[in-house]
Amino acid sequence: MNFNHKMRARDTKSNPLTAIFISVFTMFIVSGILLLILALLLYKLEPAASVIKVGIVVIYVIAGLFGGIFLGKIMREQKFLWGLVAGILYFVILFLVSAIVKGGFDMEPSRVFTTLILCGASGMAGGMIS
Repeated sequence: MNFNHKMRARDTKSNPLTAIFISVFTMFIVSGILLLILALLLYKLEPAASVIKVGIVVIYVIAGLFGGIFLGKIMREQKFLWGLVAGILYFVILFLVSAIVKGGFDMEPSRVFTTLILCGASGMAGGMIS
């Protein structure tokens, strides 16, 4: 049974695209769950707009940590770089989906850059923790 576990880890390590896909998918699942919780809190508590913005940033960071930890455990070498890759890919997908839904790129460049840094750094931190 231990032999099968080693084979599985080696297979995902030899095909990093599968591992990255699983990690980013995990990040979106975590984001979805946390956004549902945030929506419930918004419904019940009706907080200020600044609290909502902080909640979204916290969700980015938590999702990045989960993805980085997950990918770091799979890859086992250069975990911080793999976590960074997962965080940046998560940001790119979020950015593209947001642009498609809004119908264009009308976001402030400073906010885009800040979100990129948050997603990448939290993914890298998750990789280092793993």
